[in-house]
Amino acid sequence: MTEVERAPQRAQHTIVVPSSIPMVSLLGSGDELVRVVEASYPDVDVHVRGNEITLTGGSDDISEVERTIDEMVAVLRTGQGLSPEAVERTVAMLQARTAERPAEVLTANILSNRGRTIRAKTLNQKRYVDAIDKHTIVFGIGPAGTGKTYLAVAKAVQALQAKQVTRILLTRPAVEAGERLGFLPGTLSEKIDPYLRPLYDALHDMMDPASIPRLMTEGTIEVAPLAYMRGRTLNDAFVILDEAQNTSPEQMKMFLTRLGFGSKVVVTGDVTQIDLPSGTASGLRVVEGILSDLDDVHFCRLNSHDVVRHRLVSQIVDAYAKFDTGQYDTRTGPQHQTPRGRERPRSSGRRK
Repeated sequence: MTEVERAPQRAQHTIVVPSSIPMVSLLGSGDELVRVVEASYPDVDVHVRGNEITLTGGSDDISEVERTIDEMVAVLRTGQGLSPEAVERTVAMLQARTAERPAEVLTANILSNRGRTIRAKTLNQKRYVDAIDKHTIVFGIGPAGTGKTYLAVAKAVQALQAKQVTRILLTRPAVEAGERLGFLPGTLSEKIDPYLRPLYDALHDMMDPASIPRLMTEGTIEVAPLAYMRGRTLNDAFVILDEAQNTSPEQMKMFLTRLGFGSKVVVTGDVTQIDLPSGTASGLRVVEGILSDLDDVHFCRLNSHDVVRHRLVSQIVDAYAKFDTGQYDTRTGPQHQTPRGRERPRSSGRRK
């Protein structure tokens, strides 16, 4: 006798949204936020009527959607708005079963300036920021657009305003990114300024631009090339080394040994974008093997999921990662691994 398989029973659950939460804030303009939820859980039907949201689908999926909506409501209770990207990150954190609540990650303020609040936008960014609070030396390693430098500068400004340090030092190696710029005109300061411009840009986002020249003249803020760090002892300072993948092992050692009393150091870099001459080892590549056993040194890794620029940047990072690991051939396109470990082009056919 053949058993008849029954289709899984669909459950239904209704969520009543508190009257204090405007539905347009929860659903988004043109329902863009609820569409993100629907796309993330395609097996759940979402029906909205007034301040009630009815969910129909498998019980497990309904539970996930309910948790997502709960987190969205929790964010809105703080007065912070929601974006499609924030909802996507909320879903990703819930699906990853992280210990941290998405609402706590997305609403933790680092710095407020001129009506703008700077916050971590992903779980790894939040862990990076927390590590800066807990450790003396923190390495933030990850691809472009993950907020490594921006968040480090925000923490530096926060520490200065809280009088935890008396000065901020921002430095990076003056290495050309594959281009020959030749002899730049102007004074020494004008010659090195193009290399340090990203650090200036971050400062201008976080402080009153009119106060920055005064603070730099007083020495409270210093932006300088890495070569200027040699021979110094940096006390009561928040020091950031940016683009550290372009340091040699000797430069990295020189920089880290500048650490003085009451100081904090953040080193940021992307080991996939090394601009050193061929044959020169990157100090950022080798430092983890040297310092990983030290208690007060922390290595924080960010990835393409932490990119907070245009969503295409995350896809570009992943595409280059596949290329670097041999999964892509510039002549034949993406590659498969054969059972014997050799690559072969994908079979022809319609692209999905």
